[in-house]
Amino acid sequence: MVAWRFGRTTGRLLGAILLGAASLSAGEAAARVTRIAVDATEPVAGAIPGERITGRAFGELDPADAANAIITDLRLAPRNAAGRVEYVARFTLTKPADMTRASGVLWYDLVNRGAPVEPGVGATTPLQFGHVALISGWQGDLAQTDRNWAVRVPVARNPDGSAVTGPVLARLADSRPGTRSRPLVMLGTPIVYDAASLDTSRARLISKASETRAGEVGGVREIPADAFAFADCTNTPFPGTPNPRMLCLRDGFDPALLYELTYEARDPLVLGVGMAAMRDVATFFRHEARDDAGNANPVAGRITHAVAQGISQSGNALKTFLHLGFNRDEAGRRVFDGANPHIAGRLTAVNLRFGLPSGSGTLYEPGGEGVLWWERYEDTARGRPAAGLLDRCRATDTCPLIFETFGAAEFNARLMTAALTGTTGRTDLPLPANVRRYYFPGTTHGGDREGGFAHAPQPAAGCGLPRNPNPETETMNALQVALVEWVTRGVEPPPGVFPMHRDNQLAENTREAMGFPAIPNAPAPTGLAIGVMDYDFGDALNTNDFSGVITRQPPAIRRIIPALMPRVDRDGNETAGVPSVLHQAPLGTYTGWNVVAGGFFRGQPCGGGLTGGYIPFARTAAEREATGDPRPSLEERYGSQEGYLCVVRAAARQGVSARTLLSQDADRLIEQAAASRNLPETPANDAARVTAARLCRG
Repeated sequence: MVAWRFGRTTGRLLGAILLGAASLSAGEAAARVTRIAVDATEPVAGAIPGERITGRAFGELDPADAANAIITDLRLAPRNAAGRVEYVARFTLTKPADMTRASGVLWYDLVNRGAPVEPGVGATTPLQFGHVALISGWQGDLAQTDRNWAVRVPVARNPDGSAVTGPVLARLADSRPGTRSRPLVMLGTPIVYDAASLDTSRARLISKASETRAGEVGGVREIPADAFAFADCTNTPFPGTPNPRMLCLRDGFDPALLYELTYEARDPLVLGVGMAAMRDVATFFRHEARDDAGNANPVAGRITHAVAQGISQSGNALKTFLHLGFNRDEAGRRVFDGANPHIAGRLTAVNLRFGLPSGSGTLYEPGGEGVLWWERYEDTARGRPAAGLLDRCRATDTCPLIFETFGAAEFNARLMTAALTGTTGRTDLPLPANVRRYYFPGTTHGGDREGGFAHAPQPAAGCGLPRNPNPETETMNALQVALVEWVTRGVEPPPGVFPMHRDNQLAENTREAMGFPAIPNAPAPTGLAIGVMDYDFGDALNTNDFSGVITRQPPAIRRIIPALMPRVDRDGNETAGVPSVLHQAPLGTYTGWNVVAGGFFRGQPCGGGLTGGYIPFARTAAEREATGDPRPSLEERYGSQEGYLCVVRAAARQGVSARTLLSQDADRLIEQAAASRNLPETPANDAARVTAARLCRG
């Protein structure tokens, strides 16, 4: 196995060393899976026939073990007779039926809100390469069903047995007319904690007539305590049937208003146990022959390397996992040799009291409080000491090789400016030797997953611009292969490419600074990027570690650190990064931003800022001139269908050569482009004929 070392540890890492460097022998292991139970086994068809095994992993943690000390409220969790804290995680292991065909790689996918991310058209699977694929539950706030993967974690209780309580914030908007009661949510994320008291005089409810993403509000009104109840009024008149997880309004919800409830909740889940469960389940299948009861590990002795990938919310969780030191197992071994947090621009609230790991980063949601950068950096803007995401794994020599992959929406809505340039935004932060960063220009969150080269716009639900069809799938296919080659054989991956200050590729979030064209009837990107909110959640929150207790809800906003955005060309398309074939042969402008079409948040970033947009080019010069569109038409760009295909073929060849596109994906994309028929087969005029000929010569 390749060893990755990062130089002598300095005194500034002393705290991380004390927290994570203690090593236990296997015989003294205090955090581990003690038993697995197989619930179902089924065959999997494919070029490599497979077998899918689903079951439960039973584990236990020692609260006194230094490897678990970071887990918030672990010492308040109930213990078994041995003094350990127990958990149960659902898992699914997909492996070659004939393990002699296994590659030796364990590919661990972090589930997103309990479920695997649905692959896009053309996405590869681990089994295609002979990898053993593993998923397991890490979110303790989810109810386990037969359709998701969760982990059962304990509830924290005070030493005297009384309930632990604390402040929680609920936010509800866009109610349907006539609604009188609603479940308590944080703008769509269910709150799984009961109100500590049904006495509304101990809570505060306000309504807002307006609110911006920066926290500017208008029309704030205090709602009297006797006008609302913790209750369900669906079938019962106010004050309804008591319910500690629902809000009932005597006068009903106004669809034009946002409602914000601050109240005391009780019985927080010890959610950080989920990070340890992920660690222990992965290391069990990687290293152990059998469990304590003698049940065999079905892939024992066949795993030589392990790679983890998290996408979006689960990518944030993977960054959190690494940052908190969980990539070192109970025996001091590296858990994952490779890691790919994809489209993940923040951390996950999995190690907070009353945390909501399913949150999506809307206003007042934590996520940007912790360290956002790989290398050590002193956050002077927020007055925080130097720290980096890899401090703990460096102290124990357990850091993985890392691909960080993301697209335009993550600049727009997921704090990637701070990850790249720090909180001052004035310089390019260095990357460690074990990290490669790849940027996918002009993509929505995760890229379009349907594939194809359609010019006709398709609606994006609730948004002002059509759906962005720009994909990430094919680039991710190639990079996943490259990451495995780097991990298993030491093959240097393709050079990382992303927007940088030094290349003048980042700008303030205004149309003018970004160079975005004035396109008729299209919104501008000005002000749509979401900056880092410097929240004050109270002194009990360890901000750099993003762990501990929130004592102030809603948080005060000390300041907003503005986001930068990539510069664009005359078409409004970004120029830095690893572009898809479609981005290199564009049929329109592809943005990582969009606007809400209606409702309370009209005109603000659509999909929480994660939904991109598409503005197609005119087909002909005459159409373009009729609307005043400054962007050249398809006819002016490509001349004919053959001219367009020549551009597609050249982009595909370049991608294969650069190892950012697999050859089979290149062939498939060329076939899709040929079938699209967005231009006439025969050039319509002499200018179009000349254009097509030039493109096909070059």
